[in-house]
Amino acid sequence: MEQTKIILDENEMPKQWYNVLSDLSSPIEPPLDPRTREPISPEALEPIFPKGLIKQEMSSERFIDIPEEILEIYRLWRPSPLYRAHRLEKLLKTPAKIYYKNEGVSPAGSHKTNTSIAQAYYNMKEGTERITTETGAGQWGSALALACNYFDLECKVYMVRSSFYQKPYRKSMITIWGGNVVPSPSEDTEFGRKILKEQPETPGSLGIAISEAVEDAIAHDSTKYSLGSVLNHVMLHQTIIGAECKKQLEQVETYPDIVIGCCGGGSNLAGISLEFIKDKIEGKRNPRVIAVEPSACPSLTKGEYRYDFGDTAEMTPLLKMYTLGHKHVPPAIHAGGLRYHGDSPIISKLCDEGFIEAVSYDQYPVFDAAVQFARTEGIVPAPESAHAIRCAIDEAIKCKQTGEEKTILFNLSGHGHFDMSSYDKYFNKELA
Repeated sequence: MEQTKIILDENEMPKQWYNVLSDLSSPIEPPLDPRTREPISPEALEPIFPKGLIKQEMSSERFIDIPEEILEIYRLWRPSPLYRAHRLEKLLKTPAKIYYKNEGVSPAGSHKTNTSIAQAYYNMKEGTERITTETGAGQWGSALALACNYFDLECKVYMVRSSFYQKPYRKSMITIWGGNVVPSPSEDTEFGRKILKEQPETPGSLGIAISEAVEDAIAHDSTKYSLGSVLNHVMLHQTIIGAECKKQLEQVETYPDIVIGCCGGGSNLAGISLEFIKDKIEGKRNPRVIAVEPSACPSLTKGEYRYDFGDTAEMTPLLKMYTLGHKHVPPAIHAGGLRYHGDSPIISKLCDEGFIEAVSYDQYPVFDAAVQFARTEGIVPAPESAHAIRCAIDEAIKCKQTGEEKTILFNLSGHGHFDMSSYDKYFNKELA
């Protein structure tokens, strides 16, 4: 009988993060100071980030050791299981093998804890007392609240307004773990009050929420800002996903022909794919890597590759990335974690150089795939993760048409237990 779940022992958990910056043929373009438009110095980032994370952001080391204090907390859920989707394969009548990494087993229910634990740790080590952040669907906000709880830090979360009301139990989780969460735009910051005055009915955006969180961090001593995606150190922390996948696939003597991840800022895509892109760069293997995004916010498929601000108020450094423009406010789709106007500079560069390809989908085909997956594999996926499922199903159907026995790997980045209102709207045909 073929294995359904592939498990690693705790002692087999990777002890290092992989830094893809060391293997790129040319360096990524540096972040620019928003005032001078010149490359920003590490010192200029110190008001909002701890030095340990700034060092990782700009590091050229190929592998970075994971501190034992972080590994100890990772062991609550890591290594996460890798599954063979036998029932989904049978439903599709495909010769393809479909594997998925289940990051929904973390306490917060998503991959976001891989970086929230690390970021809270480095902040604690340098004497930070309070962290501010933004969150889209609430996965990142709840992950950071959990991490701050473990390291005795205060946590203030600016949650995008549309998701704040769509997903009330995410904010409940943030509160349970000791965080303080408000809808963004809020009355708590000058920029939030400005947006509310100009656009009282706005659904909010990640760009607006980032502006509020950064403003808050700068205004308070002993407070730093934390970002759940996009930045280099966040991509770094997520590579433990792909490193585990490699070990697990070796157990069943296979290697993916296709690696898939949904993409908003790019962290879970980086987590599942960078270890395999390393093999592409080295010329060892040549898997296709596919980024999947919503057609309502198609930054990789329709955006421009240029410098842009990471936030709406133009407070952050400018990053070279695929972007729809930092003033863009996407429609209030239910995959709130994918409603970001730009992408990680690392993901953007790899996409521009052909290491990653991108596709986009509307909401209904995505939810069709989510329900197919739930009814075969038993797991209700987050709407964000369902984008990867949609693409995996489509690639498996292509294999059925061609007869090719490809191995497909995707990242199930989180469960959808707090997204039931989204599924209700899908069944009632009320999605936009």
